[in-house]
Amino acid sequence: MRFMEKKVITKDIRKFLKTALQEDIGKRDITTETIFDQNFIINAHLIAKQGCILAGLPFFKEVFFILDRNVKISDFASDGCAIKKNSIVCSITGCIKPILAGERVALNIISHLSGIATLTNEFVKRTQGKFRILDTRKTMPGLRILEKYAVRAGGGHNHRFNLSEMVLIKDNHINLWAHHRGIDRKTAIKELISKAKKANISKIEVEIESCEEAIAAAESGSDILMFDNTRISEIKRYLKIVGKKHPEIEISGRIGVRDIEKLVGLDIDFVSVGRITHSAAAVDFSLEIVTSV
Repeated sequence: MRFMEKKVITKDIRKFLKTALQEDIGKRDITTETIFDQNFIINAHLIAKQGCILAGLPFFKEVFFILDRNVKISDFASDGCAIKKNSIVCSITGCIKPILAGERVALNIISHLSGIATLTNEFVKRTQGKFRILDTRKTMPGLRILEKYAVRAGGGHNHRFNLSEMVLIKDNHINLWAHHRGIDRKTAIKELISKAKKANISKIEVEIESCEEAIAAAESGSDILMFDNTRISEIKRYLKIVGKKHPEIEISGRIGVRDIEKLVGLDIDFVSVGRITHSAAAVDFSLEIVTSV
C-alpha cells in the first residue's frame, strides 16, 4: 500500500504532542536523571512485535525532535506499509535522556494509530474495491485528527471531521421535528431537506430506516442516503424499486468485518464503521536500546 501525505506535522499536532509529553514527564524524568550523570549517545530500534499496518511514524519521530532537535532517525518503513512481526521500523541515535523521556508517549501514539490502520485495512480488504470504508466521529476527544489520519493510512476514507463540514440529518433530528410538527417521519424528512436546501447547503445526507423513507429523501433531493441499522433485505428492496438512478448510498450501524462480505453485491458507495476508531486494539511496539555509541 502506498500512502503519502504532505505536511503531516501541523501546529496543532505539535501542540498536542507537547501537551502529551508534559503530562507524562511532569517536571522531569527523575529516574533517568538520577541514574545517569552523563547524557551520552545511544542507539535504539523501534520494533513491531506483531504484524500490522503502520501508522503514526511521523508523530512518533516528532516526539523525540521536540525533546532534542539533534536526534537522528532512520526509517526502514513508512505509514501505510504492511509490517511483519519483529521488523525494525526505524532506528534512533541521540542522547539517552530525551530518548528515554519521550519513549512512552511516542510508543503510545504509534501503537494506537497502527491499531486503527490495521483494523481499517481488514475492512477495506473485504470490500473487494466495490465501495469505500468511512470512519465516523466516534473518536477520542483531542485525538480526532490523528485517528482519522490512521484510517487513511489503513486505506479507509474520512467522513466529516466535525459538525460544521456537512449537513447530516440524523434520526434524532427527524424524530424531534416530527414530534414538534405533529407529522410522520417521511413528511419530516421532506421538510428538513427543504429547509437545508433553502439555506443553500451544498451537500445533504439523511439517515433513513426504511425503503419508504429512502424514496422520500431521494425525491426531496438528498445527496446521500444513510441506511442505519437497516436490514439488508430492506436496502435490496429500495435498490430494486429505484434501479440504477439513486443518490449515493451509505450503510452504517454495528458493522463487523464479517458483515462486509454480505454487502459486496449491493450497489452502494460507502460503509461507515465506528469501531475502526473506537475499538481498535493497540499494536505492540517496543523501543529497544541496542548499543551505546
